[in-house]
Amino acid sequence: MNEKIIVLLIFAGCYSLALSRKVKLAYASLGASALLLASGILKIEDAVFNAIKWDVLGIYWGFMMVSFVFMKSRMPDFIAMKLLKMVRVEKYAILSLCALTAFLSAFMENVGVVLIMAPVAITVAKLLDSSLFRYMIAIAISSNVVTTVTMVADPPSLILALETGMKPLDFYWFNGRPGLGTLTIVGVIAAMSTLLFQFRNMNKKVEIETEKIYVTKGASALFALGVPALAIAPELGIKVGMVGFTVGAIALYMGRQDIKEMLFEFDWDSLLFIVGIFMVIFSLSASGILRDFSEFLVKSGFKNHTFMLAFVTWISVAASSFMDNVPYTILMIPVCNNLAEIIGMSAWPLLFGMLVGTGIGGNITPVGAAANVFACGILEKHGYKIVLKEYLKIGVPFSIAAVATVHILLQIFWLK
Repeated sequence: MNEKIIVLLIFAGCYSLALSRKVKLAYASLGASALLLASGILKIEDAVFNAIKWDVLGIYWGFMMVSFVFMKSRMPDFIAMKLLKMVRVEKYAILSLCALTAFLSAFMENVGVVLIMAPVAITVAKLLDSSLFRYMIAIAISSNVVTTVTMVADPPSLILALETGMKPLDFYWFNGRPGLGTLTIVGVIAAMSTLLFQFRNMNKKVEIETEKIYVTKGASALFALGVPALAIAPELGIKVGMVGFTVGAIALYMGRQDIKEMLFEFDWDSLLFIVGIFMVIFSLSASGILRDFSEFLVKSGFKNHTFMLAFVTWISVAASSFMDNVPYTILMIPVCNNLAEIIGMSAWPLLFGMLVGTGIGGNITPVGAAANVFACGILEKHGYKIVLKEYLKIGVPFSIAAVATVHILLQIFWLK
């Protein structure tokens, strides 16, 4: 059987099982990667040195450890208490958590933000005796919606900047027009508005007695140092994975009295799912399937600029709802440039539309972005069943509002 067909079948089977959640997520992706290795399609050296992103795994593990000691420090209780006293109504409390998550995710790895915000969400939900599901899903998708607000918010943004020579400030004003970051901020506001509408009936009054909360300072200091360290590490030539492993090791020492719980209660299922997905996506990319698709687009001969912008933007949303956005971005940058040259238009609107689509598209499904995977893992550990229909009710309107807003603004400002 043709190698490309085998890879495509394994890929489809892996994601079908993951979306159905009838087996553990790790079984789906590691089983698929095992088939790829056994068939010889994926070489062990490629899996270890090229497919698996150790930096990303380091951040995941390290900040999960920080999240544990941060929660034990009672700082989330303190933040939740202050927040609830300030907003007074539940729907504004959850929106405030989402806004804070989005702000932090514009400057650091979004999974790290979700892992740090999770204890706060858990505390608020418990205080109000509310379902944690809405809190965790809203926080996860809020972390993904800002992937193009700054140059360092997400790897695809950095890849585009490196490939095109864009500077950080170019994300806000570029070639005499509003830049991608500026347009994305408007999209984020539109997306947050959908949450406010969906949660409009969450009018539970926040009436809590003032409580003296004693907070241990070590975990808070680790958090305060870990967040900016993630943001500045690349500028200093330090791998972000090392930052993750370092803060994780420090957190283990801080929580050494609970080390058994920290290691054995860790969400290994989600982490191992991500490991397997790295190998599956690498194989899909290496097989040439994505490249074939790119060449088809180049040869398609579409001439209408408005249609092409819409096509590239929304096909990116669809693709990134079930696949990693990094290989997709790498492949689509030259495709956008070629398409623009063929039909006689600037490549920038296509590049921007592609980047917004692939950045936010991961919010469409529970497994479309790593932050979603870990948020769902946290929910499952708290006894919640992840029902795809319920997830889609929150994630789809949110994502469509964000992408559609930026798409319209690109049409107005960049297709003149």
